[in-house]
Amino acid sequence: MRELYHPVKIGNIELKGNLFLAPVAGYSDAAFRSVCIENGACFTYTEMVSAEALVRKNQKTEILMKRAYNESAYAVQIFGPEPDVMSEAARIVLEKTHCECIDINCGCPVPKIVKTGAGSALTRDPERLYKVAKAVVDAAGGSPTNGGVPVTVKIRSGWEQKMMTWREAAQAALDAGVSAITIHPRTKAQGYEGHSDWSIMQQLVEMVDGRIPVFGSGDLFKPEDAKKMLEETGADGVMFARGAMGNPFIFKDATALLKNGTYEPVPADVRVKTGFAELERLVQETSEQHACLEMRKRFAAYSKGIQNGAALRAQIVHASTVQDYHNIFDSVLEL
Repeated sequence: MRELYHPVKIGNIELKGNLFLAPVAGYSDAAFRSVCIENGACFTYTEMVSAEALVRKNQKTEILMKRAYNESAYAVQIFGPEPDVMSEAARIVLEKTHCECIDINCGCPVPKIVKTGAGSALTRDPERLYKVAKAVVDAAGGSPTNGGVPVTVKIRSGWEQKMMTWREAAQAALDAGVSAITIHPRTKAQGYEGHSDWSIMQQLVEMVDGRIPVFGSGDLFKPEDAKKMLEETGADGVMFARGAMGNPFIFKDATALLKNGTYEPVPADVRVKTGFAELERLVQETSEQHACLEMRKRFAAYSKGIQNGAALRAQIVHASTVQDYHNIFDSVLEL
């Protein structure tokens, strides 16, 4: 029987383990990905990048794709409904970043994305999904066995309960030559509400039958959730999204749980020090003003479980400089 924590291959990429950081809009920038890697993430994805914006040479879009200093391999996720635009975007991604993998977002339920025909609209339209995926696979050089860069897709279970199209979407992705499929088994209509249906993930694993890896996402908020998903579904790996926000330690904890059966919670001072490391890197990548505003929500998440956390969060929402954060935390913890 295979160990729950094990190496994974995505096309020609060999990864030491199977615990990944999902693409999280507005969160998984290079600074955050770097602290996830330091805490045991085996593979990381950028937040989703607009293919249209890339083709139009939007400078802000290029920042989203920046490789973290400690990423030996990472994936850039792109979204869009048009095969030709996605093809051109894929070429730009590889030219600008030399990333090891391109992921196609076929799962985002946000209305402004869906109404363009992108995101989870592609799960509902397997024919278009095939054309988009095939265009990106071709732009990335074709099959990884022939030197191409691996292309992966992330899908949802369907549009709504009466329109479950994950099976057709997965088949379209397979036919297009993708190297892995991730499924978040919620419908577009569910958004992030209710519960994800892991039984669908198990069915997808059976359908794919080892031809390519299948990764799972959805309702992974603690290490025990990852263990349960791997045991119940047979997925090759798991992607933490909201569960990693303010908690990059979930990778280290999940690794320890899967390998040793137990883990030790991270102490408060380590949580805060990691937050400051993320803040400093974000300042370097952008600006102090942008980084400090962005880190309000992130430090609020880091402070969960810390004594007097509510009082800290009341101050965090007003922090505007690096010194403000030091004034808040230095009096509480010896950094």
